[in-house]
Amino acid sequence: MQNYRRFLKTIFTPVTIMVVPHSRAKPFRLLVSSVGIILSVLMFLLGTAYVLAVSVRTMEYYRMRERLSGISSRLQELNATMESLKLAEAQFRNLFSLKSRKEVLETFKIEDAGSLDLEALKKQINGEMESVTEIRKYIAAQKDIYLATPSIWPVRGFISSGYGYREHPKSGDQKFHSGVDISAPQGTPVKATADGIVSYSGWSERGGNTVVIEHGHGFSTAYAHNRRNFAGVGQRVKREDVIALTGSTGISTGPHVHYEIWKNGRHENPIAYLARE
Repeated sequence: MQNYRRFLKTIFTPVTIMVVPHSRAKPFRLLVSSVGIILSVLMFLLGTAYVLAVSVRTMEYYRMRERLSGISSRLQELNATMESLKLAEAQFRNLFSLKSRKEVLETFKIEDAGSLDLEALKKQINGEMESVTEIRKYIAAQKDIYLATPSIWPVRGFISSGYGYREHPKSGDQKFHSGVDISAPQGTPVKATADGIVSYSGWSERGGNTVVIEHGHGFSTAYAHNRRNFAGVGQRVKREDVIALTGSTGISTGPHVHYEIWKNGRHENPIAYLARE
């Protein structure tokens, strides 16, 4: 008990602190108990620790916010990529009437937000987009070939003379007929059978008014005996554009279109192409 009283007396014993101003003011003294000094030191230490803790938390907060901002921007980028992928695959499903072969969006599951590997997902989607790009290039090439391939009748009528050797209607000699003659009433619109550029539009001794179109991919077509040509040299035409009117100009026995198809410098039987329609 005596030790306890001695301890209390010690900690409550006042301590004199003299303050000496660097001026003409008189020095003064402060009487502070020992326990007050101890409590002040403890409060200072606790305050310092609190400030440090708040500073660390503030730094962590800004670091986390920066990280979340980066993740948000990456998620937005991935979302745009996936939307492009959805749109592209929807187009291909419409083209081919097939379900998507790539099921990234359907099979990917987020089981734990902490395990989401954005880089792996981005690489996977980029791989799918590369595949889609290749398919698009292939379809674009195939479409270009399709547009350049003659596939319709230049006029509606009946074939009065086919492709191959025949007896010439005027001379009676056996000669090779490099196209087909399609009979149609005078003035019937003659249509381009594929997209292309007119390379010739004028008069020829045997064909009369003739139009020749270059379609690309080795294809070219000729339309002869026209009453009148509408298409001019250098003009771009689309399939089914009217390029002339049927007639009987040149060496002809009646109104018709002499129609030829050439591929890679050789004439081909137009019947095979007319049958496609």
